[in-house]
Amino acid sequence: MRTKGLTIQLITVSAIIFALALFRLLPHWPNVSPVAAMALFGGAYFADKRLAFVVPFAALFLSDILLGLHNSMIFVYGGFALTVVIGIMLQNRITFTNTAFAVVASSVLFFLLTNFGTWLTSALYAKTGAGLVQAYVAGIPFFQNSLLGNLAYAALIFGGYSLMQKNVSALQAR
Repeated sequence: MRTKGLTIQLITVSAIIFALALFRLLPHWPNVSPVAAMALFGGAYFADKRLAFVVPFAALFLSDILLGLHNSMIFVYGGFALTVVIGIMLQNRITFTNTAFAVVASSVLFFLLTNFGTWLTSALYAKTGAGLVQAYVAGIPFFQNSLLGNLAYAALIFGGYSLMQKNVSALQAR
């Protein structure tokens, strides 16, 4: 019976992550996407740490194939990996406060890493300290959108899954 519950959890969490990846393909405000939420969610709810990385990364990569690849993707995927790690640290500690803190922390790390990547890999900014500061300043409007989107999607996904756990016995934590 326990194996059946674990299988249902695995399928449900995976389906939620892949469904969120589809949202990236729909029209949305710049940088308001479910990327961080799906990484945090995968990290928080997959007991197997390999799956915590593999499933969200597979969903991200498939959507990136459709959206297009770019020079600074290594930094995006690095930020995504750090967000999964934050989600893993959230395992068995999922509360409103902890989840909100995890969203903010992962958003800040993602901002720092990806804007550094943009500065490093593009010709938009001088490869100086001032150029790096310019890259971070230029990224602030995107960070605001990203943070708001991350908070909204995390509330939706973590809150929705919590409600599902209360109503579907196979999803209840044991």
